[in-house]
Amino acid sequence: EAYSKTGSDAQLAGIYSLHDMMILGNDKGWCPYYMARYMINRANVVVYNYQYMLDPKISGMVSREIEKESIVVFDEAHNIDNVCIEALSVTLNNHILRRCSENIRKLENDLKKVEASDAKRLQDEYQSLVSGLFLGRGGGSAAAAAAVPQDQKEGGGLMMGTPVLSKDILQEAMPGNIRRGRHFLQYLRILVEYIKSKLNATEVSCQFPGQFMNGLTNGTCTGGIVGDPKGMRFCYSRLNSLLKTLEVTDLDEYTPIQLLANFVTLLATYTKGFRVLMEPHDDRTPHIKDPKLQLTCVDASIAIKPVFERFRNVIITSGTLSPLPFYTKILNFTPKLSEALTMKLSKKCILPLIVTKGSDQVPMSSKFEMRNDANCLKNYGQLLVELCAVVPDGIVCFFTSYEYMEQVVSEWGKKGGSKQPTILQQILKNKLIFIETKDVAETSMALDAFKKACDCGRGAVFFSIARGKVSEGIDFNNHYGRCVVMFGIPYQFTKSRVLLLRMDFLQTNYGVQDREFITFDAIRQTSQCVGRVIRSKMDYGIMIFADVRYSKADKVKKLPQWITHYLDPKHHNLSTDRAIYTVKQFLREMGQPRSLKAEIGETMLTRAQVEKRARTLGLGKKFAGGFQSESKDLPRLERPGRDQKQHAPQHEEDEAAAMEMELM
Repeated sequence: EAYSKTGSDAQLAGIYSLHDMMILGNDKGWCPYYMARYMINRANVVVYNYQYMLDPKISGMVSREIEKESIVVFDEAHNIDNVCIEALSVTLNNHILRRCSENIRKLENDLKKVEASDAKRLQDEYQSLVSGLFLGRGGGSAAAAAAVPQDQKEGGGLMMGTPVLSKDILQEAMPGNIRRGRHFLQYLRILVEYIKSKLNATEVSCQFPGQFMNGLTNGTCTGGIVGDPKGMRFCYSRLNSLLKTLEVTDLDEYTPIQLLANFVTLLATYTKGFRVLMEPHDDRTPHIKDPKLQLTCVDASIAIKPVFERFRNVIITSGTLSPLPFYTKILNFTPKLSEALTMKLSKKCILPLIVTKGSDQVPMSSKFEMRNDANCLKNYGQLLVELCAVVPDGIVCFFTSYEYMEQVVSEWGKKGGSKQPTILQQILKNKLIFIETKDVAETSMALDAFKKACDCGRGAVFFSIARGKVSEGIDFNNHYGRCVVMFGIPYQFTKSRVLLLRMDFLQTNYGVQDREFITFDAIRQTSQCVGRVIRSKMDYGIMIFADVRYSKADKVKKLPQWITHYLDPKHHNLSTDRAIYTVKQFLREMGQPRSLKAEIGETMLTRAQVEKRARTLGLGKKFAGGFQSESKDLPRLERPGRDQKQHAPQHEEDEAAAMEMELM
C-alpha cells in the first residue's frame, strides 16, 4: 500500500541489485516485490535469468509488459536449447503424487471455510471464469471485468504464469466441469489416482501426448469425469485462480499440485514436440524401483518461438556458441545476422594443445575400452606431473564424470614400486590438490583454499567435473588458472532415454544425425571448461585437450573460432614431452614485459575513438575518466549503502592508464 501511494511516482536512478531493492524497500516502507514488478517495465536495462523470458510460467508474471521494441540479449547462450527443453518438461513420481493428495485435502478444507464465511468471493470467481480467461488482459465484457478480483487484474489475469496458449483459447470460457472449486479439486484427485496407476507399470513405455490423452479420457479408472480434454488445457490457470481466491500465501507448499497442473496443461496443449515417457527404474540402478512419468519436451524451438515472435530484436551470444549453423537448426529459426568473431589480441596469449599420447607413444583417451588401461591412466598422470613442474600458480583439471575422476585419482594413488612415489605424491611436490565434490559447501571451501594456495605462491591443482558447478560459473582468472586440462571428451550418458527421444526428433525433423548432436554437445561442454583459463585480454593461459579423439576433424571444427584461430596445425597430435616443451616456450614468451601503451588501437580504444563513439551515441562531449552527460539531472533517490559522489581520476602521462574501455 505504501508503494502504491508514494513509490510509483518516485524517480529511481542508478543500478539496483535485489539486495539494494530490499534495503530501499525497508527504508521507505515499500514492498520490494511490487517495486521490482513496477520498475522492470521502466528500467533501461534489466538483467535476469533465462527462465524469466523462456519459461511461460514465469515470463507471464514478469516479462509480459516489456515492450516489443526492447532488445533481448541471451548471453552465455551455449546451453540455451537445454534451458528451453527443461522449461517445458515435467517429471512426476510417487513422492510428488503423495504430496499432491495432501495439497488437495488442504485446499478442500480451505474451500469449505471460505464457502461458510465468504461465499460471494467464490461467486465472483465463478463469474469471471464463465466470461473467459482473456478478460484479465482486456478481453470480455465490462460486467465480466468488474467481477474479476482486483488482485487478478493487477497480476495479469487468470492466465498469469500459464503455459503458452493461443488467443482463441484465452477468449474461451472455462469448461463447466472445473468452474466450481469443489468440482475442480475432485477433477485433480482423479488425475492423481490415474497417474499413480500408470506408475505401477513394470516396463518402459513411450507415447505421444495424443495417445496418453486417449487413455486418460477413455480410461475406466477416471470414471468419465475427465471427459473433454479441452478442460485439461485450462488446468494450470484454474489452479492459479483457486489459489488466489483462497488467498494462499505459501505457494511453495503447493509446488507438487502446480507440477501436476503444469503436466496436464502442457499435455493437452501441444501435440507435437513432446513425448510421455514411463520408466519403472533408472537404467544405472535397475535393481532399485524408482518409477517416474516424464512429459519430455524434445523440441527446443517451442519455448523460444514466442520470444522471436514478440520482440523485434533478439541477440543470442556466447564465447562458446559454436558451430553457429547448428544452433539455428535445433532452435528452428533463420537469423538476420550470424557472425563468429575472433579474439583480437596484441600477442598470442592462448596456447591450445591437443595431446594424444604419452612419452611412450601409448594413446590417451577416456573412451570406454581404454578407461581401465593402466598405461593410459599413467600417461594422464605423468602429463599432469610434468605440467605442475613447469606451470606456475593454478592448474584446473576437468574429468568427464565423478566416477571417472574417482577411478583416475585412485589409480594415481597406487605405487608403481617399493621406492617409487605415486603420481599424487609427485604432484604434491609442486602443488596442492583440491577436488570438487557433489556437496556445494565442500566445493566452495575447496575453491577458497585453492585460491589461497595460489595467492601465497604455493600453487594448486583443482580437480573438477565437466557439466558441474565449476565448469559453468567459476572464473579462474589470472594466476588462478594458468593452465586447464580436459581429460577425455565429456559425452552425455548415451543410453538415456530422454536423450534418445530428443535425438530421434532432431533426426526426423531437422536431419541431425545422432553422432553429430552427441559430438556437438560434448565439444561445447569442453569449450566451456577450457574457457575458464582466459577471462580478459591481459590474461594468458594454456588449454590442454588430452584425448586422441580431439585430433579428428569433426571435433576440431566444432571448437569456437577464437580457439581454433590459435590452434596451430603442428599442435594437433602431440606427445607429452613435445607438449611440455611447447608449454615452456609459451611461458617464457608470456614472462616478457608487456606495455599497456602497445594495446592502444589494438585491443583497447584510443581517446579519439572513445570520444567519437560518445558523440555518435549522444552520451557526452568529453571523456575524462567518464562521460559528461548533456541531459539535466532528474530527481533521484540515493541508492542504499552506496556513495553517490563521483570523482574524476587524476590525469596521467601514460594515455594507456586512462583508457579502460576495451573493445567488445
